[in-house]
Amino acid sequence: MEKDLKFYLNKAVKEGFCLGAFNFSNMECLQGIVEGAKQVSSPVIISVSEGALSYMGEAYCMALASVARQNKGIFLHLDHGKSFEICKKCVDLGFDSIMIDGSALSFEENLKLTKKVAAYAHKKGVLVEGELGQIKGIEDNVSSKENHYTNPLKAKEFVARTNVDTLAVAIGTSHGAYKYSGNNKLRLDILKEIQANLPNFPLVLHGASSVDSKVISEINKFGGSIESANGTPVKYLKKAATEFNVAKINTDTDLRLASTMAVRKTLFNNPQTIDPRDYMKLVREEVKKTTIEKITKIFNSSNKL
Repeated sequence: MEKDLKFYLNKAVKEGFCLGAFNFSNMECLQGIVEGAKQVSSPVIISVSEGALSYMGEAYCMALASVARQNKGIFLHLDHGKSFEICKKCVDLGFDSIMIDGSALSFEENLKLTKKVAAYAHKKGVLVEGELGQIKGIEDNVSSKENHYTNPLKAKEFVARTNVDTLAVAIGTSHGAYKYSGNNKLRLDILKEIQANLPNFPLVLHGASSVDSKVISEINKFGGSIESANGTPVKYLKKAATEFNVAKINTDTDLRLASTMAVRKTLFNNPQTIDPRDYMKLVREEVKKTTIEKITKIFNSSNKL
């Protein structure tokens, strides 16, 4: 019998690893994610935001995802769905899981919306991720000026009343490349309390790209202008992924940075290039490399298929 996403999320909690959820918005990035996961025998979640779905178009997105999902352990997820309508659309399109992000709403409004989405999705066998608390930063259609940490007691109530399958929590991560201006330590004490209130329940971290300084330097070296970018330290991510009930960690910014580095470097060194394949094949390789590094050095999910 084929193992579904819920099987791997439960396995992750039980065995102390997490699934990487990697965002894509074109063919080459998707290929890099899938090939990287295959190389290290890891299940993986391929994620699309509302913005990426609109950019690619539903038909193209689903066609690409269909090819990717022919491989074992590949699951399609909607990242940060903001309304019942977009979540319903993705459920009906055949996604494996969807996220309803009502984190900007009041607790009761968030709960009501999330419960409605979960009731619809579960009828179609689709998993649902809710979010409680807000993380700082900007990425696609997600924006918040400050962190609102998840209340551990409210988290327990939220899960019980909405029947979500996973819960995204706010413990100090941040969207985008410019994550922190000062201390970037995660609130693992809050995560520990949430875990105590939701034992064996799969938790999710968003805004967890590490923003490699070497990649930033390469981008700037070849014409970029990214200043003071600061990501989430790997040591905290690894601890969250292996010692807590964090069963899914999202990666988007690090893939964007890797892609940008590949394009800038290629065009700078080869100004005569006019064939997009010359740089997009390197985008694919850099995304593959980043995916493998995340899986093996942070998520501990290699050889889990």
